[in-house]
Amino acid sequence: MLRTLTRLGCRTFAVLLLVAGVAAGIQLGLAPGDGHDDRDPRQTAQDTARAVEEQARSTRDWHREYAEHAADADAAEKAEQLTKIVGEQASTADKEYKRRKEEKENKIPGIDPGEIPDDCNEYSGNRAVGCTLLLKAGYGLDQMPCLDKLWNKESHWNEKAYNSGSGAYGIPQALPGSKMGSSGSDWETNPATQIHWGLGYIKGRYGDPCGAWSHSVNTGWY
Repeated sequence: MLRTLTRLGCRTFAVLLLVAGVAAGIQLGLAPGDGHDDRDPRQTAQDTARAVEEQARSTRDWHREYAEHAADADAAEKAEQLTKIVGEQASTADKEYKRRKEEKENKIPGIDPGEIPDDCNEYSGNRAVGCTLLLKAGYGLDQMPCLDKLWNKESHWNEKAYNSGSGAYGIPQALPGSKMGSSGSDWETNPATQIHWGLGYIKGRYGDPCGAWSHSVNTGWY
């Protein structure tokens, strides 16, 4: 940049010198002669003016070329940045495509809760499914109130509940939601698959739903 400014300054200075020369030539042409210079002072002034115009034209051309080069460099830099962004997006899309393809090829059947037992008749909807899978998992009916309160707090038993802050998803608020894929490929939409995974998580970490609920009361999470 310093070199460019120096070149620009030199060219401008040259133009100024030539302009000064025109003025000096005119003055000399108008001054009384000493008998030793037979040149027409008007011709001298015209020659100097032409030289100044030529230098000015050269300077304008240089400025235009410099602006064009600067614009080309700026466009090239922006194109490089855009290419990088597009490349990153393409890479992300490719990874997601491969993940979905692999998930489809290795599809795991979702959970079918089967018939709701009479012991769970006081519950309905996803709660009834939760009660059914709770009993199938080997827990007693006394654990259901704890599970009911736990997942009511987490998601209101909504299989599509999504926490935009953390990314947690589903009835048990798995983080990330794709963890529930170990219980079934339909983890995004099947409440039974989500509940099955959630009960497995609770068993491995807290032993039973009441243990998970107690932890949630004390800490705000489970």
